[in-house]
Amino acid sequence: MPEGPSIVILREEVAAFTGQRIERAEGSAKVDKARLTGQVVREFRSWGKHLLIELEDVSVRIHLLLFGSYRINNERKDATARLSLGFANGELNFYACSVQLIEGPLDAAYDWSIDLMSDAWSPRGTLKRLREHPRLLACDALLDQTLFAGSGNIIKNEVLYRIRVHPLSLIGELPPAKLRELVREARTYSFQFLEWKRAGVLKANWLAHGKNTCVRCRIPLVKAKELGRSRRRAFFCERCQKRYGDATQISPDQPSAVDEG
Repeated sequence: MPEGPSIVILREEVAAFTGQRIERAEGSAKVDKARLTGQVVREFRSWGKHLLIELEDVSVRIHLLLFGSYRINNERKDATARLSLGFANGELNFYACSVQLIEGPLDAAYDWSIDLMSDAWSPRGTLKRLREHPRLLACDALLDQTLFAGSGNIIKNEVLYRIRVHPLSLIGELPPAKLRELVREARTYSFQFLEWKRAGVLKANWLAHGKNTCVRCRIPLVKAKELGRSRRRAFFCERCQKRYGDATQISPDQPSAVDEG
């Protein structure tokens, strides 16, 4: 699943269609495509893992989910697009994704302060929301899109490894300084992710995700196929990533918008 930094790149790649009129709207998505035809693209925006196409009287939300993809101009896939938008000088095609129409202003529909890639992101607000869920596991917190919009499994594994926190740590048991470090590193690593992704060297800079050996302890990393309530793959070191709190008895305090990939 593309994480927030990859959606920022997508937003940049499609920006050339800003100000252009949609001449054709097709695809298998169950939305009113006729309503899109003739509308001018006001702006492309992103929030977390959502690409947002702001039109004159409605917006389109694209979520690439687990296996979604896109093609720009003459690079169609041999598959039916969920949404295909044609312009005078090109087209956008989105596959295996969720497509929804959003009525009203996007600023009313989205809280930009929880988007890790947004200029409006609020570390203070994130800390406040985290403290309201003391029984939340660290691995689940970083996948909760109501806390860290745009964070996914790569960001989760890399952030926890870098700050030396075991993924089964309880948020309420983290020392205040360590909780602040978690929030800060989520933002910092997201922008490093973006830089490395643009340069084509993201995987080369992974320290834990998809790796076999701890670069600090030189021992095998633990590889868990399904960890936490989010049941996502995890890579971590039992020696240098400290476990805070006893998470053997987990309360129903779980993420409300867990990453879907």
